[in-house]
Amino acid sequence: MMMKRSTWLLLFPLLAHADEIGSQYKEQAEAGDRRAQYYLADTYYSSGDEQHARFWAEKAAQNGEPDAVALLAQMMMKTSLPDARKLAEQATLAGSTNGEITLAHTLVNSQAGKTDYPRALSLLEKAAEKTDDDAAVDAQMLLGLIYANGSEIKEDDAKATEYFKSSSMLSRSGYAEYWAGEMFRVGEKGFIEPNKQKALSWFNVSCLEGNDSGCEALDALSGE
Repeated sequence: MMMKRSTWLLLFPLLAHADEIGSQYKEQAEAGDRRAQYYLADTYYSSGDEQHARFWAEKAAQNGEPDAVALLAQMMMKTSLPDARKLAEQATLAGSTNGEITLAHTLVNSQAGKTDYPRALSLLEKAAEKTDDDAAVDAQMLLGLIYANGSEIKEDDAKATEYFKSSSMLSRSGYAEYWAGEMFRVGEKGFIEPNKQKALSWFNVSCLEGNDSGCEALDALSGE
């Protein structure tokens, strides 16, 4: 299963030669196929080429592709969380599961406006059940992070562990726990406060699950 990368998952974009990126979608995208345009945009974004990603996402969005609007919302999270929330709401209303996940993320970040944890959890729980959809990976990861963090809901490491494990089973072993460790290591203004102990804890779980990146991050952070 190919895992979709959201803004908050793009910790280390994989760079590739521009001529090779999305070649399987290029012809259909140029012919006006909105879904192919979205896939091409998503492929560019996942590779770290935001300029081309935005170009094709905007084309797909103009052609009525709701997942492209969700992708634009993900991009907007880097510069304007309130605007990202508006775009994610638009994508959600148009039926995009990716939009629901991005919207949920903005709903738990105070920088985007008034938080709404109950709605965020409801959106994510619905998306997390669609295990035949790549978006379930991200939904379960974000649910795990919300419960691991606590804040406006009670911290629940048991629930966090359950969601991270489910997400990792859909993607690769220990990845969700590694991502959680990174989120607690660097933090996210308005949502996650940097917390070295939590970062170490989740890196350790990731390492025990056999994730090499988790082991490397654990060693690096332990040495600081």
